[in-house]
Amino acid sequence: MAAGTVEETPPRLSEQLEAGWRLLEEVEASTEPSSGAPALQDKVRRGLDLLQRAARGVAELDLFSQNEDLEEIASADLKYLLLPALLGALTLKQVNLSKRLEHVQSARTYFMDFLKLCKNYNIGKFHLPTTPESADENDPASSTSGAGPAGRQSSLVAMASSRQAKIERYKQKKEVENRLASMKTFVESGQAEEEQVREFYLLQVQKWITITLEEIESIDQEMVILRGRNALKQASAPSQSSRQPRTAMKPFILTRDAVQAKVLGAGYPSLATMTVNDWYEQHWKQGVSHNKGVPQTTTADLAEEELQKEQLEKKVEEDDEETLRKARGLEDWKDTHPRGYGNRQNMG
Repeated sequence: MAAGTVEETPPRLSEQLEAGWRLLEEVEASTEPSSGAPALQDKVRRGLDLLQRAARGVAELDLFSQNEDLEEIASADLKYLLLPALLGALTLKQVNLSKRLEHVQSARTYFMDFLKLCKNYNIGKFHLPTTPESADENDPASSTSGAGPAGRQSSLVAMASSRQAKIERYKQKKEVENRLASMKTFVESGQAEEEQVREFYLLQVQKWITITLEEIESIDQEMVILRGRNALKQASAPSQSSRQPRTAMKPFILTRDAVQAKVLGAGYPSLATMTVNDWYEQHWKQGVSHNKGVPQTTTADLAEEELQKEQLEKKVEEDDEETLRKARGLEDWKDTHPRGYGNRQNMG
């Protein structure tokens, strides 16, 4: 878009951007003890809604194009370059732990869109961060190949270079912030000339380039932790189909110590070795009644008793002296001892 077409930008679009930006600053400057405070999260939601509507308006107006140079962008439209960065910052302010991985991934996408936009217009000097999947292949600092002295030396050099770059970014950020602080009131009051407005928003873009690079580095580290935690949860929660059916436990008895068990036995009544049905079947075969538990008179027993009676009668008939003597003695004993004699248990 040409520099003289600033009037084409709807006022409503500018209000949405400024209102969403202001809410982000209020969230960042809050003294609430927790970032999850309802008032703060309400500002985050409202800010995201305003900035997203503004971003849709910018896309509909086609304010930025890959085929134009930075000088072709109107001074008042430069602030819309910040929309992806502001959206990424507010997205990170959300505190829903169950969706944290989704939030950081979304924020990283916003930040990368902002950096690509700045790269297209040659604003600032920086390297686009590699994606997490390709970091091991392209980033010397994260490469694990070359475990020997040469590999370790390369890693140390990369770490030193990264640290130096962070220090330089920090110095530039402080310098830019000081210049912005001295210009902010003058620009917001509407008293600044176009060149001053242009310088102000270009400084804002440079400031947010530094912020975005730092945020992406932190996001990549957090994503490793979040993915590892999710993988651990999935591994510790086996599916229902993988669970083995439980087998019945055999009865057991504990002893006070192993020596006692070996020498004296378990010290408890013996465990059952057969079921109740098995016990009844075994005793029934042995002639024991299942309801009284006493031996039943079998046919063989009756035949034996009959045989003994016949033999006794035969001896008496044959006048067997020994048999007659025992029978007379028993009769005499009955005469002198009444029925029940000697039963001490039923006295009374």
